[in-house]
Amino acid sequence: MKKILLLSSLFLALVSCAKPAPQSSEALAAEIAEVKSVLNYVIERMGASYDQIKVQIENASKVWDLKVEQSPSTGNPKAKIVIVEFSEFQCPYCARITPYLDSLTHANPDKVLLVYKNFPLSFHTNAPAAAAAAMAAQKQGKFWEYRWGLAPHFQSLVDSTFIAVAKQIGLNIEQFKKDMVLDAEKQAIIDRDIRLGAEVGVQGTPNFYVNGKRQERFGPALIDSLLKELY
Repeated sequence: MKKILLLSSLFLALVSCAKPAPQSSEALAAEIAEVKSVLNYVIERMGASYDQIKVQIENASKVWDLKVEQSPSTGNPKAKIVIVEFSEFQCPYCARITPYLDSLTHANPDKVLLVYKNFPLSFHTNAPAAAAAAMAAQKQGKFWEYRWGLAPHFQSLVDSTFIAVAKQIGLNIEQFKKDMVLDAEKQAIIDRDIRLGAEVGVQGTPNFYVNGKRQERFGPALIDSLLKELY
């Protein structure tokens, strides 16, 4: 993906930094041939195709319909900043960014809407069960408390951990134990989120979309800039 992004940047640079259009058709043809030659060389060296470059350029500015109403959210539904996170509970990088997301939503409850989408990676075999436990907490109205509480335990996603976090945030434990099972209904929700993620270009976790646009460099600098710009 990073290679394709680099190719996209190179392509855009070649276009935007091109010299003024030459007067003769011969000179124009020569310039076009030069640009194609450079692109062909880079494509050959980095293993991408013209079609991949084209898709990446289009997706960089595309606003996706991420169906935020289908998933757990926290904040203002009418906020000018909508952050959709494709994530999972076994990913260390997802766990690492959790404190920032928690503080962001608490500091800006009226300015930001955060939405959670499940995207368990195939080699994180405990992530689906953790997602089911979070859904069980959601049934008791405490998805986000559970999401924040479970994040530090990404290396120990077992039933005893799920129950310990449930106790920590004050859930009805007997009800939670019944609801935490990864049944067909919960798996269908996970699969739905995965399909959506694949459709919009998610390839790893965490992956963030801000106001429908994919963000390769999501972080405090981006959000602080948007807060200043939109509010």
